[in-house]
Amino acid sequence: MALKPLTNAGWGFETNCYVCEPGNPLGLRIPYFHDDEADVVTAEFRLGAEHSGAPHYVHGGVLLAILDEAMAWAAIAVAGRFAVVQSTATTFDRPVRIDELHRVEASVHGRTDTAVTARAFVTDAGGRRCAQARARLVVLSTAVAGSAIGPVTGADIRYLRPPPPSKAPPPQEIH
Repeated sequence: MALKPLTNAGWGFETNCYVCEPGNPLGLRIPYFHDDEADVVTAEFRLGAEHSGAPHYVHGGVLLAILDEAMAWAAIAVAGRFAVVQSTATTFDRPVRIDELHRVEASVHGRTDTAVTARAFVTDAGGRRCAQARARLVVLSTAVAGSAIGPVTGADIRYLRPPPPSKAPPPQEIH
């Protein structure tokens, strides 16, 4: 297994991602990795009581953020696209306990120029599935990327939705 760290530093824009940014003092600061042999994105995390819903369980919304982030990184690392979740469905199979080690893993199951479908799951230290999600992510256009993250330039343009084909004007009739 060859794990490569996934960071925002190389993209040419600043981020304050709640889930993965190590410089966000109020965020989760979870480091994600791309396993380039299995072609999955993974991360390990342990969350404390400040992230609880029920006193001993991690809040479901926090888990959704972790699953969402894993699928977004899979869109980048595996599908080669900057994409955001358009729709998602999640199932919680068993509680994620605070102060215990868990793992998230995400993979890509389909891709086009405009969308990526991904799946992710969280397991406990014993390998038991705790939560799973599937999502459709929309690949960012140049305009949307510019609004969300600033101009995307150079080689990073390949991560965006290709521009639509230009429409040639209709031929004019000659009389």
